[in-house]
Amino acid sequence: MKEMELYELWCKNANEDPDLKYELLNIKNKEDEIKDRFYRDLEFGTGGLRGVIGAGINRMNIYTVRRATQGFADYLNQEYDNPSVAISFDSRIKSDVFSKAAAEVLAANGIKVHIYSELMPTPCLSWAVRALKCQGGIMVTASHNPAKYNGYKVYGEDGCQITLRGAEIILEKIKALDIFNDVKTSSFSEEAAKGNISFIGQDVIEGFYENVLKEGINTDLCASSGLKVVYTPLNGTGNKPVREILKRIGITDVTVVKEQEHPDGNFTTCPYPNPEIREALEVGLKYCNEVKPDLLLATDPDCDRVGIAVPDGNGGYALFSGNEVGAMLLEYICDQRIKKGTMPKNPIAVKTIVTTDIVNHIGKEYGVEIIDVLTGFKFIGEQIGLLEAKGEENRYIFGYEESYGYLSGTYVRDKDAVNASMLICEMAAYYRTQGITLMQARENMYKKYGVFYQTLYSFTFEGESGMKKMADIMDKLRNEHPTEVGGLKVVRFDDYQASTSKDMATGNVTELTLPKSNVLAFFLEGGSKVIARPSGTEPKIKTYLAARAATHEEAEALEKKLHDDFTKDFK
Repeated sequence: MKEMELYELWCKNANEDPDLKYELLNIKNKEDEIKDRFYRDLEFGTGGLRGVIGAGINRMNIYTVRRATQGFADYLNQEYDNPSVAISFDSRIKSDVFSKAAAEVLAANGIKVHIYSELMPTPCLSWAVRALKCQGGIMVTASHNPAKYNGYKVYGEDGCQITLRGAEIILEKIKALDIFNDVKTSSFSEEAAKGNISFIGQDVIEGFYENVLKEGINTDLCASSGLKVVYTPLNGTGNKPVREILKRIGITDVTVVKEQEHPDGNFTTCPYPNPEIREALEVGLKYCNEVKPDLLLATDPDCDRVGIAVPDGNGGYALFSGNEVGAMLLEYICDQRIKKGTMPKNPIAVKTIVTTDIVNHIGKEYGVEIIDVLTGFKFIGEQIGLLEAKGEENRYIFGYEESYGYLSGTYVRDKDAVNASMLICEMAAYYRTQGITLMQARENMYKKYGVFYQTLYSFTFEGESGMKKMADIMDKLRNEHPTEVGGLKVVRFDDYQASTSKDMATGNVTELTLPKSNVLAFFLEGGSKVIARPSGTEPKIKTYLAARAATHEEAEALEKKLHDDFTKDFK
């Protein structure tokens, strides 16, 4: 069906949301606007949906949410007898509306629904799936994206984001559905009265808190450490749970950034609510200049990522990268668990392929096996599940990805910024009692293992033409791949789509054992590395640059060379 025919169909049938009706009327006779909304279905990727909120099949709205949920329901009813689903949502625009719409579709399909009565973090959704023994879960969130986005993440019965097989089956079922005629729905209030939809109780939330607290190592030191914290939930879901956990471990000198304390889907003071970027932390950093804390904590809207800033020793505050914080946490956990006699036999830590290789050196130092997985925390959760199936889940001590996601326990199967916030504060408190700042702890780590300087750049390609350009760039890198980047020879080229690893010196090709994924990795002489991959949820190509050198200055200079050379065709 042509875009204009679809537009007319929506004008006739999309009557339940007045915002959509207004938008459809407003774009009448605007060909480009109509085409962008209707030229394709909003993609259901390996994790679910994510897109701009608005009217059309290429937007997040109650109709695309319902259609996706009908596909999920058909999958669950095919795979399980009497399935149930847990639902949570964040502070984004229409998150509560979309979660309610999903619950109504599930209930209409005979699936029991457990839904939080207020916004709750992504890890709390993963926990609810496991604690309530559900067969699936839905988290309505667009994570750290700008305010115009929302999304919908699907989880399996293990509390991990849905498997590749599951996602493929759901996608096929979604494709077979007419968005207006093939979706069952019902009344939320009527289904709740019948007991088919119920609100998740405080006992489940308390169970989550208890499991987070079990991951503490030196929490007994926190109350007397004198640690001073500024915290911002970036107008998202972290406000209550993070503050509650910090209070329970004795960290009470916490100043909350008032402008970003309460839910606000417009993210008025942080248009890009992503703790990976400095702009999101600017208001919090102003607080730091007044309060002079030991640590600034910032969790993203669905509270599965956390960023930090610490005093730089010169009167300002330095932001640490996700690679640095994760490496520091891993070393802290290893060192302290060995000293306390709580390190398991044959311990395992898991990281993604785009995460810093300093982890390999830390693992070697402490006798920890490091497992590499594809980008996406669900692959870390999958490794926990494999260990659990063998009765060896206690071997897992930590997992993280460079994009500020961390998890030290097995109680959930997604990254957890509540857990990570506690561990970061505990680590800072412990070092403080030893007379060491976090800046000094980072420098000590680099002196021990060498400087690993890593950066991430995202290149956005909007619309249909942008999608084509993304594909052309990846094809060129794959088929005409460089033999040198930034003056450094490429010594190995890994193509995760083809599952091949090529030794550039000998020409020998070996097989990669990870699942196929559109990721290209270029290993350079001296231990540096460049990786490119399209985002699975956004119209972006992400490039990960890793510069290894003897000093920070040398590493930064090398990183600039790598960036300028590798991304010259991305503009």
